[in-house]
Amino acid sequence: MTPEVSDAITPAIHWWAMAMSLFGGLALFLYGMDQMAEALKAVAGERMKDILAKLTANRFMGAATGAFVTAVINSSSVTTVLVVGFISAGLMTLSQSVGVIMGANIGSTVTAQLIAFQITESALLMIGIGFLMQFASTQEAIRQYGGILMGLGLVFFGMSVMSDAMGPLRTYEPFLDFVRRLEDPAIGILVAAVFTGVIQSSAATMGIAIVMASQGLINLPTGIALALGANIGTCVTALLAAIGKPRDALRAALVHVIFNVCGVLIWVGFIGQLSAFTQLISPVHPALSGAARLAAEVPRQIANAHTLFNVANTLLFIGLTTQFARLVQWLVPDKPPGAEALVVRAKYLDEELISTPSLALDRVRLEVLHMGECVDKMLARIMPAILSGNRRTLREIELMDNDVDTLHAQIITYLGKISRLSLTEKQTATLMRLMAAVNDLENIGDVVETNLIVLGRERIDAGVSISVPTREVLMGFHRVVTRSVAAAVQAVAQNNELAARTVTSMKQEIQHIADSAAIHQAQRLVAEEPNRIPAYTIEIDIIEKLKRIYYFAKRMAKTVETEEEENAS
Repeated sequence: MTPEVSDAITPAIHWWAMAMSLFGGLALFLYGMDQMAEALKAVAGERMKDILAKLTANRFMGAATGAFVTAVINSSSVTTVLVVGFISAGLMTLSQSVGVIMGANIGSTVTAQLIAFQITESALLMIGIGFLMQFASTQEAIRQYGGILMGLGLVFFGMSVMSDAMGPLRTYEPFLDFVRRLEDPAIGILVAAVFTGVIQSSAATMGIAIVMASQGLINLPTGIALALGANIGTCVTALLAAIGKPRDALRAALVHVIFNVCGVLIWVGFIGQLSAFTQLISPVHPALSGAARLAAEVPRQIANAHTLFNVANTLLFIGLTTQFARLVQWLVPDKPPGAEALVVRAKYLDEELISTPSLALDRVRLEVLHMGECVDKMLARIMPAILSGNRRTLREIELMDNDVDTLHAQIITYLGKISRLSLTEKQTATLMRLMAAVNDLENIGDVVETNLIVLGRERIDAGVSISVPTREVLMGFHRVVTRSVAAAVQAVAQNNELAARTVTSMKQEIQHIADSAAIHQAQRLVAEEPNRIPAYTIEIDIIEKLKRIYYFAKRMAKTVETEEEENAS
């Protein structure tokens, strides 16, 4: 093209209007993706969690499950977060998680397949119907399905806006020169990787690639290079999500990074072969020619190549899941003993899951288990410390309550964030019960810190020596109460009605043991021992405080029984 022609074309391009259309279209696209993802997670999140937990018996089933779950909830990051939670809870090994993460890459290509349909003429109709379903229906399920439809409509409408905005660029030589540079795989991969890393959405990169292809601006090899770059760019999202998280989360992110980077390095030299094979299996439009044929065929071909690339990578590496697990464990070893932080922090409360209340509430249950472990450590040490320990031991147990208070604050804050979302009645009721259970667990820690510790110090100050028979009675009572707390924590963490009923059914046993202990203390009151009255007072107070701990354990258990009764009704 001559400079005179180029100069004649340039003034015809309204750059400000084009920029607004491109960015506005991209904003609609990304908002639609977010809207669709949130609605999908609300509709299917809990069921997908159950599927992911149950169907990972082997690496192939794990990959298939990861692909299916990611395709349904439209978020590979959520799938990875769930996987990390299962690893931390001991429900899944790191080797099993590798297969799931590989499969998640396949599931993430479903979005590009949807985009490639280019049903832009129906976009506004989808938005309108979705809007009516969301705002006119009182049924939660219909509202969520409306959100899915409206989000999908916004995706296609945003693509239509971007496509129209790019129309003038088909004859703008400087832009065509830039596109021709993208035909160099290294440049195409780099540009797509940077763009994906910046906006943290591989779907947006694929959407723009498909829009450019629909305008006849790029060919299939260029589109494949952009897809490869998007796979690398999405690793930035995984690494950012792992910052400050437990080491299992960092390992899962590294699996994602290593898998994607190795896959791109393998396929970068076979873009031509992948392009040829994709053209063989993709629909053709022989009636068209030139740019029109490219615009009709290449968008679907890019989507197919993206899926083929990820499927092929999974098949190539699925036999190496154990090696992947060993590699990331070597790269991110466990912290040496004593290297843990002085102040405990939540292990399961992932911010990425807050937008999916059903999954976030399950994470709170897991964190209750974590908090329960801290309380259990306090309970395990407190009775020996009261009966025969020194001030230093009592101080160590007192400081352990700081961990309980820290976890309590973090869980309540997390529940507060969930409460600000649009919750169903069932989710709201579950949230309130979990909040009550967490408060009861924190109260148990406070009884140990503010009551039992004081009794231990009183025993030391008064120079009281607890007799062997009395120690046996108190230790027996303590063991039963500790067992009730452990069962109550299990009931809440696992939503286990059987464990809950075990706790509530212990009421008579607890009362019987308490009465027997009180009778024993009354009989010992007349014993010829020094400091008998101070000893009696301390021993009776210990019994009362243990009964109070059981009271809180029983309240925790009743939250689970109430939930099960409501679910059955």
